[in-house]
Amino acid sequence: MLSGMTTPVRCTECDGRGWKIVTRRGHVAAAGLGLAASALEDCLHCPGPAETPQERFEWEVRIPSEQGDALGPCGSSAFQATAMDELRKAMRGVPGGVSVRGSIVHKVFDFGAGPDALSSRQIFRAHLDPAGSVLFERATT
Repeated sequence: MLSGMTTPVRCTECDGRGWKIVTRRGHVAAAGLGLAASALEDCLHCPGPAETPQERFEWEVRIPSEQGDALGPCGSSAFQATAMDELRKAMRGVPGGVSVRGSIVHKVFDFGAGPDALSSRQIFRAHLDPAGSVLFERATT
């Protein structure tokens, strides 16, 4: 028996056709990720609340090499401005004399859903100018 983890409760919203699972451990983990629904209870019969989609901005630096482009520093942020700042710092941190390119990809996803082509798109491309400034250009789809 899974005592302490779940407790079955008759659902009042669907006139008792379904059981509510009162999840404590799962709710704490989801709350830590910022993906928790407002209730601790989920009915197995009712459709339940829609999850709010989450978004990430992934940035990466590409460094030209003899075998093609090599992946340099990369990262991810929940905010576009933070991703742009991190990409700018990473591109400036590459040793001089190397022409590096960067990009930022915007990804939207639902909790538990796999990635697909529609949820990911490149929004910025970046390159270093001769003065060492990072220039961003908006990517067109």
